[in-house]
Amino acid sequence: MNFKMELAVLKEKGLFRENQTYVPIDGAYVFAAGKKCLMLASNNYLGMTHKSEVRQAAIKAIEAYGTGAGGARLTTGSHPLYEELEANLAQFKGTEAAITFNTGYMANIGTISAIMNKNDVIFSDALNHASIIDGCRLSGAKRVIFPHSDMQVLKGLLESTKCAGKRLIVVDGVFSMDGDIAPLSQLVELAKLYDCLLMIDDAHGTGILGNGHGTVAHFALTDQVDIQMGTLSKALGSEGAYVAGKKDLIDYLINRARSYIFSTALSPADIGAANAAVKILRQSIRLPEKVLANADFMRRELKMQGIEVGGEITPILPIPIGAADLAVKAANHLKEKGIILSAIRPPTVPVGESRLRLTVNAKHSQSDLKQAAVMISETIKEIKG
Repeated sequence: MNFKMELAVLKEKGLFRENQTYVPIDGAYVFAAGKKCLMLASNNYLGMTHKSEVRQAAIKAIEAYGTGAGGARLTTGSHPLYEELEANLAQFKGTEAAITFNTGYMANIGTISAIMNKNDVIFSDALNHASIIDGCRLSGAKRVIFPHSDMQVLKGLLESTKCAGKRLIVVDGVFSMDGDIAPLSQLVELAKLYDCLLMIDDAHGTGILGNGHGTVAHFALTDQVDIQMGTLSKALGSEGAYVAGKKDLIDYLINRARSYIFSTALSPADIGAANAAVKILRQSIRLPEKVLANADFMRRELKMQGIEVGGEITPILPIPIGAADLAVKAANHLKEKGIILSAIRPPTVPVGESRLRLTVNAKHSQSDLKQAAVMISETIKEIKG
């Protein structure tokens, strides 16, 4: 394989990627390319990564338990902080129990491949995250893809698809590239009607919706969703992920989820920081309220500038651009002006649907957001001629 030639093709199509080095200042700003920039590309929605209580909890955990876990959870890698975090997560999510994984990716592939097999059928939204897609593939189950949030088509597929084993409906709670929310009430009804398990990936809903408790709490359906997955690495400002549900489900995953069984456990610092963040959210809804208010403000400011912007109420604001090379050009121009945001291109989104993806957080000031909206508008008009 000629890697140099393949990379040249990616560059020509505007699909080449490379790591960008940023030095965080706080939840709103970073140093990049030698200057202070406004960060509009982070999933640190609540600014937890710089919150004093969260940092101190990480330091305290290192002092008590060291820097690394030293092994997998089932061998030597567990410690009391894990038990505390999982108990707090279960209470936070309103479930019987919870289990932590090293990443959201590992949580999804481990959970789906553990509970589903070749005799089963999985119904998956067309815009589900890659980790869900890969978990479905690894399970060996039959995969039925339905158009994004189209409940009428899903109902027809549930009626017409034969299955000798289990059936699972799996969707993102908040879709990471579009910022819209899954129609959970309808999904619960369909899951009941057609005897399906229902799994929600709440990576971008945890800490944001439902006073911070997530998408399921937003719809007041806590006891009607079988599997709730979420991350510790976005709004909770740490690293890792969790699955919450019935105790039997969690015990089953401990014994059958390969990405849990065969991975070295998260570091004590990660667990300590996540636990502190959960405690903060349980005590106050101020941060979720602030990030939603900032998202509403930025959405209105962009529309006032004549910019089409997607999403609903969440802090994910996609701006359609179209061509991948134009999205990259816009992002690079904005970086030169001191604004960091993401150029989202294939394969993350379909060809012709490249976009700028903005994320706002609780640390942003409205004055900064207002100024950013003007600069984004000017840049888009400039690159599109």
